[in-house]
Amino acid sequence: MARSLWTGSLSFGLVNVPVALFSGVIDTDIHFRQLHDSDHTPIETRRYCTEEDKEVDYEEIGHGFETDSGKQIVLTDEELASAAPRKTRTIEIEAFVDLADVDPIYFDHPYVLMPAGDSEGTQRAYRLLLEVMGATERAALGRFVLRTKEYLAIIRERDGRLVLTTMLFHDEVRPTKGVPTPGKRAKPAKQEVDRAVALIEALACDWDPARYKDEYVKRLKRVIKRKEKGQTVKEPEREEAPSPVPDLMAALEQTLAEIKDGSRKAPA
Repeated sequence: MARSLWTGSLSFGLVNVPVALFSGVIDTDIHFRQLHDSDHTPIETRRYCTEEDKEVDYEEIGHGFETDSGKQIVLTDEELASAAPRKTRTIEIEAFVDLADVDPIYFDHPYVLMPAGDSEGTQRAYRLLLEVMGATERAALGRFVLRTKEYLAIIRERDGRLVLTTMLFHDEVRPTKGVPTPGKRAKPAKQEVDRAVALIEALACDWDPARYKDEYVKRLKRVIKRKEKGQTVKEPEREEAPSPVPDLMAALEQTLAEIKDGSRKAPA
């Protein structure tokens, strides 16, 4: 049974819905311990003062910020606390937006919001918000505090539940203005565009997330299994990077031909 990470209320005008927040992801990464290579003893991380040549207890650690001029600004716990967000147990809905208008680049981490409690009032208020958001295809924007940080969040309907995704603030997203763009002289010919569109259509399929697996984790698990059995594992030869396309139109035509004759796999 999943455990909630946070409990509070979802505030919608004068309506307050008790909710519990659950993680929307599962950690499937393989985690390693750092070992001393010679004797395989676990490595410990310690805080060390180079000036006094001694280990420092956590309680003795301060907070410093280096300015652009190189000056070190030291802040106390009390000074840091003065800027901390007000800890509340409420997700304040500030506005509703069309979900299609939200650029996915702002999405950060997903969670699931469930009603906290079995009372009829809680369940009815949760269901009301769920059905309204599903019918209007709108998403709610709000703020809440999780642990010590305030987050902007978007809340929407998914699979009969409310899901909450923390979002990046506008100034956290890198502007495209400073990123190089292709020159106008690189504009492709209409015939190349038509063949590229045909290639996209040949590779088009319905979105099915179950189709895509983490192949690296699968390979890593096989390596660990072989090592567990005492087998030798060798690094495979690396494939060379593909050479630049000498003829764009020929490459498009060849790719389409390979899809048609089955030598290149297309999505089912």
